[in-house]
Amino acid sequence: MNRFKNINKRWFILAAAAVVIVAIAIAFVPSIKSRVATQYELIRTRVVYFFNPPSEAVFEPSETNPLTVETVVATVRAEMMLTMTPQVTATPTLQAGPTAKPTVTSTPVPDSVILPGVTYVDQHGRWNYCGPANLTMALNFWGWKGTRDDVAKVVKPGSPDTKLNFIERGLPDKNVMPYELVDFVNTQTVEYRAIYRYGGDIDLIKRLIAAGFPVIVEKGYYEKDYTGKIDWLGHYLFTTGYDDARGGFIVQDAYLKPGKDLLSPYDEYEDGWRSFNYLFIVAYPANREAEVVNVLGTWWDEKWAAQHALELAEKELKTLKGNNLFFAYFNKGTSHVALNQFSDASLAYDQAFRQYANWDTTKGNRPFRMMWYQTGPYFAYYYSARYQDVIDLADTTLYDTISKPTLEESLLWRGRAYYMIGNTNAAVADYRAALQVHADWFPAVQALQELGLQP
Repeated sequence: MNRFKNINKRWFILAAAAVVIVAIAIAFVPSIKSRVATQYELIRTRVVYFFNPPSEAVFEPSETNPLTVETVVATVRAEMMLTMTPQVTATPTLQAGPTAKPTVTSTPVPDSVILPGVTYVDQHGRWNYCGPANLTMALNFWGWKGTRDDVAKVVKPGSPDTKLNFIERGLPDKNVMPYELVDFVNTQTVEYRAIYRYGGDIDLIKRLIAAGFPVIVEKGYYEKDYTGKIDWLGHYLFTTGYDDARGGFIVQDAYLKPGKDLLSPYDEYEDGWRSFNYLFIVAYPANREAEVVNVLGTWWDEKWAAQHALELAEKELKTLKGNNLFFAYFNKGTSHVALNQFSDASLAYDQAFRQYANWDTTKGNRPFRMMWYQTGPYFAYYYSARYQDVIDLADTTLYDTISKPTLEESLLWRGRAYYMIGNTNAAVADYRAALQVHADWFPAVQALQELGLQP
């Protein structure tokens, strides 16, 4: 009997080995290699998350905010960087607008406006393509002839390994920042322009749409994960109309199937939008900029918009309860960062992370992807000379909230913090690792060049 068991065991091992060999052979067939790679990554992620649930990871700030000469110097350096390198700071570079201070238009808008001529673009068949798909819809609306891949080749080129195909190269890069989308329009096209601002509201979106300008917003999105729990993800949403009678915006959702011309109720839209500090992006023909300035009014002024977003966050801290307090504190910190008020920002983020630790998990998982999409805490802690907090937050983000440490922003900021505490070798390693996620990424290239090194 044991002999037969051993024979069966050997046959099982041989059969399993044969399956693996066939699978490997199939995986190298170009037509299906990309699909195998993405499915493998999904399975691998689920296994990692099973043993290391990302929602349980909690960052604990040091709760110190040293007001030293070093802090002041770091803040001055930050302001210089904000001026010189918009690619690093996520701040769009705007050409001069009108000299007169714009005001908010008070013209009433219709009860319903649905913009015609919208071409729907989904994000399927690619990896983390929400940003490229939405920007493509926004530019196609104005007549641009490019595709989502044209956008992605610039904003998320992925790995520099040319042996991989285009889809495989893009696997490591999990997110495209708003400033990257705006920079694409302003640097890769001639006839179009784009801006982003914080602190938008429903009435402003309606006014923009009524004036003929569709809007991309960045918002939180809730869905059940594979375990059945409610999960939070970041998501761009192209907004192309509204209907007060139906009580919502008309949106093009690149993720959902079907995702064209969906109704997003105003309250749900605003609730998700809150988690990104009410950020919105407007792409428009350059020759219509005066119209955009008129509709935006005071929102055209970046500083005013950031201050307005700060006031909204402070107001919501007095009215919101439960898990939403995390987002309100986080927004307060983000607004302070946009105003170059890094010490105040770091204290606000401290409060946000305390709320995060006390998150009511009966209502859903903690939003563990938050630092995948928003990097304000790194700015705040770094320019408050809280370098160890930068390192600890990056470690939590890279090793406890994601299946592979492939977030170029977290790697960059950890590298900067390592350099400031004297660990240059670790800094260089992080800069180079960031370039394996996002080939030729300017901030990492610049960081290496400042050390006299080539990427």
